[in-house]
Amino acid sequence: MKLTKLIYFYLFIISVNGYSQNSEIGKSFINALFVVKNTQKAYAFFDDNIKTKISELQLKETAEKLETQLGQFKSIIETNNEKETCFYYSDFEKMKLDLKISFNENNKITGFFIIPHKEFHRENSLGKDLSIKSNNIELKGTLLVPEKENLKKLLIFVHGSGPNDRDETVFENKPFKNIAENLYFKGISTYRFDKRTLSNPESFNDKSSIDDEVTNDILNIVSYFKNKIEFSDYQIIVLGHSLGAYLLPRIANKSNNISKIVLLAGNSRPLSTLIAEQYDYLYKLTPTEQLKQASQIIKEQIKVLNSKSFNLNTQKEKLPFNLSAFYWKSVLDYNPTKEIKKVKIPILILQGERDYQVSMKDFDLWKASLKNNKSATFISYPKLNHLFITGDNPSNPKEYELKGQVDEKVINDIIKFIIQ
Repeated sequence: MKLTKLIYFYLFIISVNGYSQNSEIGKSFINALFVVKNTQKAYAFFDDNIKTKISELQLKETAEKLETQLGQFKSIIETNNEKETCFYYSDFEKMKLDLKISFNENNKITGFFIIPHKEFHRENSLGKDLSIKSNNIELKGTLLVPEKENLKKLLIFVHGSGPNDRDETVFENKPFKNIAENLYFKGISTYRFDKRTLSNPESFNDKSSIDDEVTNDILNIVSYFKNKIEFSDYQIIVLGHSLGAYLLPRIANKSNNISKIVLLAGNSRPLSTLIAEQYDYLYKLTPTEQLKQASQIIKEQIKVLNSKSFNLNTQKEKLPFNLSAFYWKSVLDYNPTKEIKKVKIPILILQGERDYQVSMKDFDLWKASLKNNKSATFISYPKLNHLFITGDNPSNPKEYELKGQVDEKVINDIIKFIIQ
């Protein structure tokens, strides 16, 4: 499941060929909208085409809604650009995220998103950019290959659900980057990439399945490296977190090029079961009327999903998270505990005991399913949450906002499994 329900507001975007980028105009727009709260001034930065899609009043209401969700705007931490688009990494009272603004050749705004922070490559960052073709798109990622004491082992990361970047960023936490850079200093190569639902959301539609979201891209990445001369003699290990771990048995059984798999907080039970449990847990922590209503709605959607009347024509509005019937059918057709019994390579399954999104029930079910498999290793950690970050109190969504690191014990256990 998704690490935490990051606020991901899609405001509007128009496809316009843009040539110029003006970060100062974007800053002026942000200042007008969020600081001085002069909606008329902010609205004046829009291209005329945008103005036909959204009114000044709608912009004002949107800004007010965002302030309710995010808190007061504080500052722009850094500015990055990509072709005609600028990314303003911004600090709000409740969280930090990107304000993504697109411009046309007349320096007018043609698109505005609020998205999770996108990490841009820096000269002092480890690794190099590498894009890999997967079906109809280029997956952009980061490759780390140790220059010294290279053990000829390559680990590929598989994200959890949602539009994750290559670091699997959650607020200030970057678990994939943590793990990758620690492995680099132990002689282990890694590749992590921006998930297609983040980089190319248009490629995921109502006819897309779990394979279209995850499986096919990982198989294409594995094949890419195996077909490169410089990696042909490498062992390939695949590490999945949450949804990625849930799908790892399926991925492993579709490739002969994977040597080992690592499951971090992977659910062994149906996704719908976990969704209901998460809402119950959160309501118990904070019994608000809003959560009560949200829980009732999601449970009604789950009831439809699990009913005999569910079919490919069921409206997505009646299903969990408004995902299509086609997508949910692909989930229902997949049985991870049945699939993992077919896996013939070494398996490492790790679980945080404080994790409320994927619980010890899932961990125990993996163990029961693999009780006769001598190549399977299971480790749980009493103080760790879904991100494998240490804490003492019952886990909750707010703790994801605190910056932390993947626990050293987890990283050492992964390294040990890879090199043994």
